[in-house]
Amino acid sequence: MCFNGQPASGNAARFTDQARRAFTLIELILVMALLTIVISLTAPKLSRFFHGRTLDSEARRLLALTRSGQSRAVSEGMPMDLWVNTGQGTFGLEAEPSYDTSDSKAVDFTLDGGLQLEVVNKLVVAPANTVTMNRAQRVSTASVSRVNLVHANLPTIRFLPDGSIGEASPQMLHLASSDGGSLWLAQARDGLSYEIRSTDK
Repeated sequence: MCFNGQPASGNAARFTDQARRAFTLIELILVMALLTIVISLTAPKLSRFFHGRTLDSEARRLLALTRSGQSRAVSEGMPMDLWVNTGQGTFGLEAEPSYDTSDSKAVDFTLDGGLQLEVVNKLVVAPANTVTMNRAQRVSTASVSRVNLVHANLPTIRFLPDGSIGEASPQMLHLASSDGGSLWLAQARDGLSYEIRSTDK
């Protein structure tokens, strides 16, 4: 039907508009190819970024645990042990046994996947009952303070009730990721706390 000599083309006009708005198969293939190229170029960088974030957050968690250990030692008036199990990739904080046989506030953590924890100088405090001395070296037991470590066979950072760090505590913990990133949790220059360093110097 024609009005004023012009054909009624409402359906045809709608079809033409829809055809203009739609993508062709070739356009879709080109967009997918571009997306594939962009993702393949950025994926390694994103992977390194997320590994770096994991390493950084794990180092900060260890640092926070040292601060928590110091504050608990001072507030509760008893030594706190931050133990490290490098073989299983676990670490935790627990009060040394005293009148209570267990610590209700004890915490333990597992390292995120792809990270390794190493104690640079493994100094372990042995319990007093395992130390053997000959007669010339024996001293009065009243002058020797007994150390009851919760995990006596593991490297332990020991926080004393005055907030200081025990002499036999490790100087440095090394965190390494599978992509080669490294951070160190090391004693500060004044020996009163720990800090995060990017090198072992």
